[in-house]
Amino acid sequence: MKVNQSDIGVIIVAGGRGTRMGASTPKQFLPLSEHRCVLEVTVERFAQALPGADIVVVLPADSMASWHDINSKHDFNTPHTTVAGGDTRFGSVAAGLGALPHKELVAVTDGVRPFVTQELIARLIDDAADYGSAVASLPVTDTLRRRCGQGSMSADRNEYFTVQTPQVFTHSVLQRAYTQPFDERFTDDASVVESLGLNVHYTPGDRGNIKLTTPEELVMARAIYALQG
Repeated sequence: MKVNQSDIGVIIVAGGRGTRMGASTPKQFLPLSEHRCVLEVTVERFAQALPGADIVVVLPADSMASWHDINSKHDFNTPHTTVAGGDTRFGSVAAGLGALPHKELVAVTDGVRPFVTQELIARLIDDAADYGSAVASLPVTDTLRRRCGQGSMSADRNEYFTVQTPQVFTHSVLQRAYTQPFDERFTDDASVVESLGLNVHYTPGDRGNIKLTTPEELVMARAIYALQG
């Protein structure tokens, strides 16, 4: 089933402080080039993939002015709405939902995943239209060990997978999920939706869809961005 782009909303959560990045500037505002910061590139990726969608960027309230200053400096004018987030990711997604008009599908993503591709976004939207949800995921390729007391034992990696964003759901399901009280087990949108007793569809993700967390990842991201032009 196809969904009109005007019936799609995008929530880009950018509330991190970048503690592990070791920078005084929030990691979403760190430059990937002279003309674009990490978050600007993420917003552009979604605007290019879904030009008819509404985009909401969720920021800490005290970062709003910095974001607009960066946009002005970079001549960044990709249409989007900004809204202040909450104290948790859960609260920030809820705030983003409150800023969106009703849509058929809503995609939620991290502001520090600037290399999400149009192909992955399209795949997730198509699967969410068919299954009601679509969460980007990848198989585990490293060897896994499980702690057992003072030692460890091997774990079957075929029983595990990793999860990325974007994560796409119907608006009605996501709205219902985010009216629940906050629970510390809510680490992403899939965990919030699954707490309702609903099944979630997992869609093949993309290993290039990295989340920037450490200084080493930022160095790599700048090199990738320079190569991509």
